[in-house]
Amino acid sequence: MNDMMLVLNAGSSSVKFALYEAHTEPTQDCLICEGGIGSLGHRPHHKVVDRHGATVHDAYLADGAGHEEAIRTLMGWIAQRFPERRLAAAGHRVVHGGDLFDAPVRVDAGVIERLRGFIPLAPLHQPHSIAAIESLARLDPRLPQIVCFDTAFHHGLPPLATWFALPRDLIAQGIRRYGFHGVSYEYIASALPGVAGAAVAEGRVVVAHLGGGASMCAMRARKSVATTMGFTALDGLMMGSRTGVLDPGVVLYLLEQKGMTPAEISDLLYRKSGLLGVSGISDDMRTLLASDDPHAEEAVALFVYRIGRELGSLAAALGGLDALVFTAGIGERSAEIRKRVCAQAAWLGVTLDAAANAHAAGAARISIADSKVSVWVIPTDEDLMIARHVWRLVEGDRAA
Repeated sequence: MNDMMLVLNAGSSSVKFALYEAHTEPTQDCLICEGGIGSLGHRPHHKVVDRHGATVHDAYLADGAGHEEAIRTLMGWIAQRFPERRLAAAGHRVVHGGDLFDAPVRVDAGVIERLRGFIPLAPLHQPHSIAAIESLARLDPRLPQIVCFDTAFHHGLPPLATWFALPRDLIAQGIRRYGFHGVSYEYIASALPGVAGAAVAEGRVVVAHLGGGASMCAMRARKSVATTMGFTALDGLMMGSRTGVLDPGVVLYLLEQKGMTPAEISDLLYRKSGLLGVSGISDDMRTLLASDDPHAEEAVALFVYRIGRELGSLAAALGGLDALVFTAGIGERSAEIRKRVCAQAAWLGVTLDAAANAHAAGAARISIADSKVSVWVIPTDEDLMIARHVWRLVEGDRAA
């Protein structure tokens, strides 16, 4: 009854975590605490809050501490804070599972080796996830670890939606569209019936996951039928520092005419483009919306324009649209971006309720009652989705 589950999400400069009760299938009420250690490599800040948002720990690690030290510190803090409790299992969000993994799996040496093969397809994320798994295994070799894949939710995509117009032998080698943010989309799909009702949930829905990384997913009956990201998490929408969709000829031009190396182009496309590159100011939407610099406004306008273009494409893939859902950091918190997106989606039948949009908190409808397409804000909860998978797999192993 005293067991806990740990959810880890390792990024390039942070390790985020959440602890859940493990005696039952997790709900939001089972959250014990959450937090993270940010600014790794600089002055790492370790902060933890309880499920009501009250701070329970706030401290700094030694300057320059990295991922290994962060995970060691986190595990030590958990043991010191909860001396009478034990960790039953840990779960990780892993961005790329390719065509090998269509569901969460328990980690073993073979799984880790296969995950390494996807590092070139997710260079911003995959190495840090693998490092976190290995660090945790060194600290507690007997702790079961489960990996949940952002690509798994899209494994049921129709074949045509996964193909590039490339020779078939390349497609057979795995060069195809995979889609990402699947853990978030899976959570939204699970929450839709309770928030919007069965009719909406089983209909034609586009979910806009708008954050530092951004994508959109077309769902029919809560299953993915099309999505904006493809072979890598670089495709689709304009993002904080990533380009989104780009004419491949630009890459050839940069290689052949500008003399850039593949590493330089990768850095440009992943870390120096998007909102940051267009504005020349920041990759943070809040900063850009508050700025009076015309370049900031152009970056925001391009971000919204690209969402509108992709929304039309996804609606076409669905054969119409019944509902639009906003989620993730920008989608949940920026009434201004939601307003702009909905204004340019009026042709689809979207009519925003200005007051509902301005005051939306938590899960809420933000379109008028007779809007042809209903519009919703639903906060995502990737940690909870991962915790559910961890619990099911661990309980399944026990039952077997």
